[in-house]
Amino acid sequence: MTSDTLRGIQRIGFIGGGNMGEAFIGALIRSKTVDPQSVLVSDKDPGRLKTLARIYGVETTTENLQVFSACDAVILAVKPQQMHPVLSELAGSRDRRAQKKKLLISIAAGIPLKKIEALLYPPLSEARKKRLPIIRVMPNTPSQVLRGVSGMSPNRYATRQDIRATRKILSAIGCVLEFSEKDLDAVTALSGSGPAYVFYFIEALIEAGVRVGLSKEASAVLTMETFRGALALLEERGESPEVLRRKVTSPGGTTEAALGVMERGGVDDLIIEAVLAATERSKAISR
Repeated sequence: MTSDTLRGIQRIGFIGGGNMGEAFIGALIRSKTVDPQSVLVSDKDPGRLKTLARIYGVETTTENLQVFSACDAVILAVKPQQMHPVLSELAGSRDRRAQKKKLLISIAAGIPLKKIEALLYPPLSEARKKRLPIIRVMPNTPSQVLRGVSGMSPNRYATRQDIRATRKILSAIGCVLEFSEKDLDAVTALSGSGPAYVFYFIEALIEAGVRVGLSKEASAVLTMETFRGALALLEERGESPEVLRRKVTSPGGTTEAALGVMERGGVDDLIIEAVLAATERSKAISR
């Protein structure tokens, strides 16, 4: 390891080497947060493991228990439907009961801490539970290009050092905020699903450009560069979206005409309703 923040963590393991797992691995290595030889990855697909080893120089295995046994911090990067069998497998590991501390970080959407604890903690003593802290994380897909945002929620056994270490790991792929677990459904609805909302709006703007006579290629460039520029303006000026919107909306102008259509159609209300619906769905999935 190369960071004081990760003190006590000599090896980081990944159970799952898919897109999100690879995003974490690549970011940690490129940012020099960890050395490649400090990373061990398991996956059921040998071809996938071969690719990860070739690109990043990490050690790989098809055995999840080997990762759990060898590493001080283990990131569960499997799909939600794979979590139960993976956790059941780990629950049978002798290392679950070992004296050595092990930090477990889950990035599986919709799997609450109580479900992870229910599989891993029985019949551990209170002292042994303290040596197996769990932190639940909700990243989003821009993490794959190091522009992600993650919400994290530690369980009661996670120490400040565990939280700092997790924050350091997550910072390699973007921004990270800490939340109470009850707020992670809202995080899922806003930033977890949020990229899809942005893509949806981009799709609509590109189609609008085509309908008013532009080629699809030109419309796509105009739309995407407008998004990039608007976000850069928002970040650099430090003004609120409302202030910037008002500045670009001249009375009687084209922007006012367009925004008038959106306001009459209740676009803002629909966006809020969409996020509320996603929040409720996240709650239902997490039960």
